[in-house]
Amino acid sequence: MTNIILLGPPGAGKGTQARILVEQRGMVQLSTGDMLRAAQSSGTEMGKKVTEVMAAGKLVTDEIVIGLIEEKLAEGGTGFIFDGFPRTLPQADALGALLDKRGDKLDSVIEMKVDPEALVDRITGRFTCGQCGEVYHDRTKPTHNAGACDVCGSTDLRRRADDNEESLRKRLFEYYQKTSPLIGYYYAKGTLRGVDGMAEPEAVSAQIAKILGPA
Repeated sequence: MTNIILLGPPGAGKGTQARILVEQRGMVQLSTGDMLRAAQSSGTEMGKKVTEVMAAGKLVTDEIVIGLIEEKLAEGGTGFIFDGFPRTLPQADALGALLDKRGDKLDSVIEMKVDPEALVDRITGRFTCGQCGEVYHDRTKPTHNAGACDVCGSTDLRRRADDNEESLRKRLFEYYQKTSPLIGYYYAKGTLRGVDGMAEPEAVSAQIAKILGPA
């Protein structure tokens, strides 16, 4: 069983690479946001806690998130991808303690290295088809016919509300302020590996596959 963390700022492509690993290796993606949404409708004791906290407009504690992760790990699998967690050093310590308790370990922490300025250009120019999900970019991949998807012809082309320069720079600042210390943390543990997050998704996937070895 292989357990990994995908590290990288918003827009680095962590979600895309997690999906590829799920498809190709049967790994289980543990996304904090997805787990919280699932917990709210689960009816479990932990789910009730999440619902109460979020209904009160409070932040979900690290203890609750670790509890949700523990539940997911108990379900078993061929390996887990931690996407969006940990974000801070205390969370990293808590995750390490949980894995130790279970007799598990982290095999690799994969940092998706990006150029922040190039990332801003990549994200702020991005839009998708609301019908089929095809992704476009104002500069590098515009639609052939303005206002219509090349794949399905839909005119439902969308941009994420937070895919603007001001919002993205705030998200990047928060990431580098809170999460970048994890790079040194996992480097010291000998588990940190780096890939070029600015490459095409297929090339990034090939770099990750090389790190992880045969499926």
